[in-house]
Amino acid sequence: MMGNLTLFLVQWGLTSLSLWVASYIFSGLRFADGGSLLIAALMLGFANAIVKPLLVLFTLPLTVVTMGLFLLVINALVLMLVSALVSGFTISSFWTAFFASIFISLFSLFVSGLVF
Repeated sequence: MMGNLTLFLVQWGLTSLSLWVASYIFSGLRFADGGSLLIAALMLGFANAIVKPLLVLFTLPLTVVTMGLFLLVINALVLMLVSALVSGFTISSFWTAFFASIFISLFSLFVSGLVF
């Protein structure tokens, strides 16, 4: 069984890998260097743990009305927030963030399934 620190580092690595692969697939998602990629992955993990649940709670009626599809918008907004906070990480548009966040989620889910 993995310890908490090991689990955290593995998850951080998987998020970094997902962001790195997404940067090759989506031309509007760029990292200046490896450091900005690692910081963005760390910040994305924190944002998904802290900011995203609050956004989901505040937009619950809209999420229910759209049968959960608004969660895709929330994922894109969280990714855009991280790009605004991390220098060296840029996203060209909302739609790039939208489709990249879907890809990142699916890729992370797939790779996590292989690792865990």
